Amino acid sequence: QLQASGGGLVQPGGSLTLSCVASGFTLDRPAIGWFRQAPGKVREFVATITWSGRLTDYADSVKGRFTISRDNAQNTAYLQMNSLKPEDTAVYYCAASYRYRATLARRAALYPYWGQGTLVTVSS
Repeated sequence: QLQASGGGLVQPGGSLTLSCVASGFTLDRPAIGWFRQAPGKVREFVATITWSGRLTDYADSVKGRFTISRDNAQNTAYLQMNSLKPEDTAVYYCAASYRYRATLARRAALYPYWGQGTLVTVSS
């Protein structure tokens, strides 16, 4: 089971850090992906990190502003979000994939394990 947390209300230009904690299984082997879904829109890829943490990939819309990382010893993955914009408002989900743990996978269908989501609202 994955548990995403850290969402909230933040002003444009602000920062938030999301956390994704695994329970019932260790987080040290699967790739971790962050996705988001805004109201009325389809779920979209945000960022992903391989099981070792050596490789990362980002959607163009967040590149340079968001940073994905992981602490396998703490069974936790993170999404540091800086310079937030109103268009970043969405429910953010973390997901895990063992099969593609060494691959930078952008497709949501490749991740069989999902957290419940945490809401990020960027508004003044």
